[in-house]
Amino acid sequence: MSSSSELLAPLDLAFWHLESPTHPLHLGALAHFGPLPAAPAHEPPVDVLDLLARRAAAVPRLRMRVRDVLLPVGGAAWSADPDFDVRRHVREITLPGADFPAEATRIAAELMESPVERGLPPWEMYLLDGAPDGSFAVLVKLHHALADGMRAVAIGAGIFDEIAAGRPARRPRPVPPRSWLPGPGRLLDLARDRLGDLGRAVEVGASVVGSSVVRAGRPGGPDTALTAESSGTRRLATATLPLDRVHRIRRATGGTANDVLLAVAAGALRRWFDGRGLPLPGADPRALVPVSRRRPGAAPGAGPGNSLSGYLLDLPVTESDPAARLAAVRQAMDRNKAAGPARGAGAVALLADRLPPLAHRFGAPLASGAARLLFDLLVTQVPLPRSALSLGGAPLRALFPMAPLARGQSLAVAMSPYGGQVHIGLVADGEAVPDLDALAAAFTAELDLLDP
Repeated sequence: MSSSSELLAPLDLAFWHLESPTHPLHLGALAHFGPLPAAPAHEPPVDVLDLLARRAAAVPRLRMRVRDVLLPVGGAAWSADPDFDVRRHVREITLPGADFPAEATRIAAELMESPVERGLPPWEMYLLDGAPDGSFAVLVKLHHALADGMRAVAIGAGIFDEIAAGRPARRPRPVPPRSWLPGPGRLLDLARDRLGDLGRAVEVGASVVGSSVVRAGRPGGPDTALTAESSGTRRLATATLPLDRVHRIRRATGGTANDVLLAVAAGALRRWFDGRGLPLPGADPRALVPVSRRRPGAAPGAGPGNSLSGYLLDLPVTESDPAARLAAVRQAMDRNKAAGPARGAGAVALLADRLPPLAHRFGAPLASGAARLLFDLLVTQVPLPRSALSLGGAPLRALFPMAPLARGQSLAVAMSPYGGQVHIGLVADGEAVPDLDALAAAFTAELDLLDP
């Protein structure tokens, strides 16, 4: 392997092979910007499409594509695309301006339906314009093999004025982190490490079974609402919550802001079930709450590949009292954190690290439906920089994250605090959840119950 290549990490390889043409596995974000400031005299106005293209091309990771390798058998590697053309990735769509936010959400959902082209660097970016007041939106799609939530933030941040200003003006060489191919002096150490890995994998496997992560089914569970065969369609809805109200609840009740948001999500699901005229599920829906495994103090984009684990949380949808729901969430998350992400649900990601590449390549068709046995929906929080961000001088007003749907599931929830607000992106199977807007509206109503 050449020095300009980097083997896909095991979890990235799993994500790469779990995707199919009818079930894309990319995450995304829909960012809304205010109008561009007036250009100074004797200067041309900012061309946002050109600006996006130049800044995206300057991010080394976005010039990398995936290719198969001979060794290890079944493996794949990131390598620089010799024919990279940023215009194949950055496009412009002009929308009707009557209700621009709604049109941007609608078209973003349609664009999220199609997988990124696998022969190219696996990402896309769309400039959505046409608003009467000159505001615009940017949709970013990144394959999950390219980035987890925190790494996506680090990659996507390169388009913002504040981050781009600190980047060298020269065109950077797309050199990824060092290859994983060992030198001769490392072979003995690696063999010793693999023996240790085997012992740890057995312990991890025991924790999966012992914590009831794998389950053959849950009688009375919310199969009709949160579980569905993939239709290949996507629906997107958004909600915005005041961050100061979330923190006011946290200060009054204890726990974390994330506990409050998880409790709000549980209440919103309860309200949504009721609005559909459905009985409450016989068992509380189980959420996978992703957790980064990056070392404390490491930069968000540091290190190659995804570094994820996760906690399992039974969202207390069957609990009628909002305060009791929050208390239940806080207690369950405290137990998860005490056990640590290497136990229970986190063991799933750790096991991926122990499997050989060939197992990911040929086991993906069998594993693709496993998420249905592990959890019912994904609920994740994606942190953003606290400082104000802009693009070409246009201020970032909101950024709605979009998590990928697991096969066999119909809903994923992602949340990002920014600018004093919590921006919530709901991604659903378009046929299974035609009333996603009702669920989005329920988030605001549930916050009102906790903070009247």
